[in-house]
Amino acid sequence: MAHATPTTDLPRGELTVRTIAMPADTNANGDIFGGWVMSQMDQAGGIAGVERAQGRVVTVAVDAMTFIQPVRIGDVLSVYTRIGRIGRTSLKIEIEAWATRFRTGLRDKVTDATFTFVAIDEQGRPRPVPAETEVLTA
Repeated sequence: MAHATPTTDLPRGELTVRTIAMPADTNANGDIFGGWVMSQMDQAGGIAGVERAQGRVVTVAVDAMTFIQPVRIGDVLSVYTRIGRIGRTSLKIEIEAWATRFRTGLRDKVTDATFTFVAIDEQGRPRPVPAETEVLTA
């Protein structure tokens, strides 16, 4: 794992979820579980997906998730989302997680991934994602 070095990069996308890492979210080494971070990213992607698809979505895949830096107790995790490719029933959402470090306030990108969601109807079957013009006029 890389050493913690503050980044001058800026998050890409819209701030969608912001939460604090707590002691209950740690592994035996005192670092926050990667699964907890992934869960926050999935929630953020779900929010962005529901807004764009105008209804229920489900996660079907996570592509190339890379953990860059650990998240520690007290860090504020900010998750940013960007809508990527939109298919007939699916959306690829690019997601980045950044940690604002407890005490120092330095901000580090901790992970990123592309999540794929499928829009579903009330019966749980895939449904078309509305065209961009339909979303803008709704």
